Amino acid sequence: MNDSYLLSLLVFSPAIGIVLLSFIPKVQEQTLKLVGFLSTLPPLLLVFVLYSYYRGGTELSSFSEKLNWFGIMGAGQPFSINYELGLSGLSLVMVILTAVISTLAAIASIHIKKEWKGYFILFLLLEIGMLGVFVAENLFLFFLFFEVTLVAMFFLIGKWGYFEKEKAAFRFLIYNGIGSAILLIVIMILFARTGTTNIAAIMSMLASPSGTLPTGDISSELKYGLLIALLVAFGIKLPIFPLHTWMLHVHVQAPPSIVMLHSGVLLKIGAFGLIRFGLGFFPEEFSNLAWLIALLGVVNLLYGAFLAFIQDDFKMVLAYSSISHMGIVLIGLGSLNEAGIQGAIFQVVSHGLISALLFFLIGVIYERVGTSYIGKLGGLAKVMPITAGFLLTGALASLGLPGMSGFVSEFMAFLGLFKEMPILAAIGTIGIIMTAVYLLRAVLNVTYGKTKQYENIVDISKVEMVPVLVLVGFIVLIGVYPNVLTQPLQLVLENIVLGIGG
Repeated sequence: MNDSYLLSLLVFSPAIGIVLLSFIPKVQEQTLKLVGFLSTLPPLLLVFVLYSYYRGGTELSSFSEKLNWFGIMGAGQPFSINYELGLSGLSLVMVILTAVISTLAAIASIHIKKEWKGYFILFLLLEIGMLGVFVAENLFLFFLFFEVTLVAMFFLIGKWGYFEKEKAAFRFLIYNGIGSAILLIVIMILFARTGTTNIAAIMSMLASPSGTLPTGDISSELKYGLLIALLVAFGIKLPIFPLHTWMLHVHVQAPPSIVMLHSGVLLKIGAFGLIRFGLGFFPEEFSNLAWLIALLGVVNLLYGAFLAFIQDDFKMVLAYSSISHMGIVLIGLGSLNEAGIQGAIFQVVSHGLISALLFFLIGVIYERVGTSYIGKLGGLAKVMPITAGFLLTGALASLGLPGMSGFVSEFMAFLGLFKEMPILAAIGTIGIIMTAVYLLRAVLNVTYGKTKQYENIVDISKVEMVPVLVLVGFIVLIGVYPNVLTQPLQLVLENIVLGIGG
């Protein structure tokens, strides 16, 4: 295998499935399902090849790709746009998360009822977009892949969702479209001022002394403006309060397999963008606004936790729980020290795994009972003991039980914040307590509450057990042996801390 094109193979390998699916008649449902699932395996295999190379001592920078794409003239001088892919410890972790959850979500797609051909074509297109976002080495390519995820998600929600799917899809499109427009403005300003879209080159230029940019200096005011614009653009994606309302509808109306991808990967693009571009491009300005980011994190954490506590629908509990847990990401980033930032990245991965597990399990219950309202469920442990057991396992992981990934991420994020802003951190711990309250309330009411009348209910099937066991395995692995993440992230963390003057 030629290592020079490994990243391109990784990103575009799902396209093989798209081509194959386009030739299969719509009526051959079993073939479409099989090809759709098998098409998620090449990227999964390739990310583990990359990881094995990395563990074997290969430098991640050796996987970089660069080709001249096209050129344009601007302000009397030529600008070139290149096709550039690259890998850092952070992007390696994110592509592994994407490939794993995509394959598991493909298995979870057994609950999709219609039009498998179109579903899996869009599903694989979404996977291409997600993988591309994490390995893009220039802003133009990043934006291109970012938009691919937006279009694919819009149709997946609007076509295969539940009763108010169109409304949820349009909310998703409007909010995220605004975020994309803001991001595009930032990209165009940076391109106009630096003459390049290469991310590393822009970081280097912005870090240089004043007056070294080819088209003039960027003022401090403009840097703050661009950082705040990035905070809004990626804050919609994360989401940050009060830019979160669209996400609630998506998590309730989209099919479970797509919610797994959305909560497990797509929300994390917001955190990835804040780390890569917010911290990477404007470390000094980010440091000066760290208190605001930490404050927003505590607001997210508490707001999500209190709203989750009063919800009647289990999906809404999990949706507000996601908002609350994204607050921990902001808390870690706002602390601006190694422990906090490491905790934030751990939370990105940990929440991706745990939320995918919980949304899949509630999807399994919905398929059998026809509702996710807590008041209409109860005593499920008698008829679905295995599902109930894993639901409790997922809740314990989410509330940060030691030995699971949630504990490591929350401990490190709060450790970082207690070091810098102890009063804010102390207030934030109320959210951690509330997490235990609302999750255990919901899970125990569903599994051990007053038993309802169920007819022909069967427990989780062997096929459905596959995603559950894999996700629980990763959650425990990271909880027991965090070094699987800390090792690839070490160089990234050192560069971030160096950039902010640590």
